[in-house]
Amino acid sequence: MKSAEESMEILEAYGLTGSLRDAGELAGCFYHTVRRCVAARAAGELVPGSPVLRPSAVDPYQEKIEELVDRSRGKICADVVHDKLVATGYPGAQRTTRRAVARAKAAYGAGRRRGFHPGVPEPGMWAQYDFGQGPAVGGTATGLFGFWLAWSRFRMVLPLLDKAAPTVFAAVDVALRRAGGVPTYLLTDNEKTVTVEHVAGVPVRNPAAVVFGRHCGLTLATCLPADPQIKGGSKATVRIAKAGLVSTEANLRAGYGSFAELEAACGLFCEQVNARPHRATRRPPAAMLAEEATRPHPLPVRPFSVLLGQVRRVGSMTALVSFESGQYSVSHQLAGQVVRGRRHGEQVVITQVSDGGPIEVARYQATTPGSPALDEAHFPATPAGPASQTSRPRSADEVAFCQLGDGATLWLTEAAAGTSRVRAKMTEAVALARSHGQAEVDRALGAAATAGRFADGDLAATLTHQATTAPGGTSRAGEGHTLAQGTGDWTALGAGGGQEGR
Repeated sequence: MKSAEESMEILEAYGLTGSLRDAGELAGCFYHTVRRCVAARAAGELVPGSPVLRPSAVDPYQEKIEELVDRSRGKICADVVHDKLVATGYPGAQRTTRRAVARAKAAYGAGRRRGFHPGVPEPGMWAQYDFGQGPAVGGTATGLFGFWLAWSRFRMVLPLLDKAAPTVFAAVDVALRRAGGVPTYLLTDNEKTVTVEHVAGVPVRNPAAVVFGRHCGLTLATCLPADPQIKGGSKATVRIAKAGLVSTEANLRAGYGSFAELEAACGLFCEQVNARPHRATRRPPAAMLAEEATRPHPLPVRPFSVLLGQVRRVGSMTALVSFESGQYSVSHQLAGQVVRGRRHGEQVVITQVSDGGPIEVARYQATTPGSPALDEAHFPATPAGPASQTSRPRSADEVAFCQLGDGATLWLTEAAAGTSRVRAKMTEAVALARSHGQAEVDRALGAAATAGRFADGDLAATLTHQATTAPGGTSRAGEGHTLAQGTGDWTALGAGGGQEGR
């Protein structure tokens, strides 16, 4: 069968020559073909009708082909059909089988093709979100959260480390705050964070999702299972984000060194796609969002408590919080209280919810088990070492001694290392303070502690020495008490010893 252009060329050649054979030579076809074209034009048909179908080797097997297509719901491959037909004695070629399978699939889908009513979105009415696989950062798998507003076509992409309920709700909260308000409906898939199960085709909502929706003032809606067409906007957002953000050979994008780099790349991607005109509206989504932001109702100032992470209790003895097999310190004033911990990239954020709202109390780089992350500012002042002890006077005599001053405290600390009759000497020091003065006794106690003099009478001797020495003066040992070697032995040189030296 000739095409329309070829038929017009044949008729043009016949009009020039008036001969069937000459027109066939000019048009490059047989003269019988020229005769059929001329007859078709005379009958009012510029192009001949459908060709007559000749018998084919696949005709006896047509019912079997339709059966296989129907059993597979139109998904069976032509190669599989051909192998099954050959096993039953089919003599035809594989090309003939493919054409027959294509016709059978077209007939199968003609009566089952789904029709869609064009959606007309209303500002502030619908929003959608979906998930996609993100790039690996430092060997850790990530995910992409795609959020899409139906009217303005505004897209947002956030990187995630998991799809747990606190993480998902936190991503929705961030997206709603960036959008400037809360829409009426939020459409998503039947994730376990939203739908627990289906009973008689009715989705049973997750209680946490219901509480989150009530907190934000929106209605969570889910599409039918295995029905991605109903939320194509969010799926397109994820598909475009994966094409631009995930490192592939198509975009030649380098890998990400940290989770912060991936966050920055997602922010840049959102700026680019929202700044260029959309194909459907011919307007930038960012400009349309400014109009749509006046329609939704505002989001509550205080975020949903689950968004802040997992509930953890601070240790009552040591102000440490256990999170993901690691330990992190918080202020010792929070000992025994409840805090929340969440993972943000390579960091762990610890938050306390008080009457004034959530307050971030600590932020650390994620640590490993057995290596707690500590901040010295979270703990009170501690002794210099684990064996150091500070004085805590209890009895009246102990209080009187420690009130003498720092010298008394130093003396007690040093004397505790094996000195006998410590309490008797402390009583003696208090008695001496009444006659010599508290300042002098405290200075003498400090000097005795420094010199290591803790015997009986050493404190009194130190007081006497202080009283006989001018303030600020230097005590020098006399010649009779010096330990230096004398020069008397040198006097014997030259007196009779000179001859021996010769």
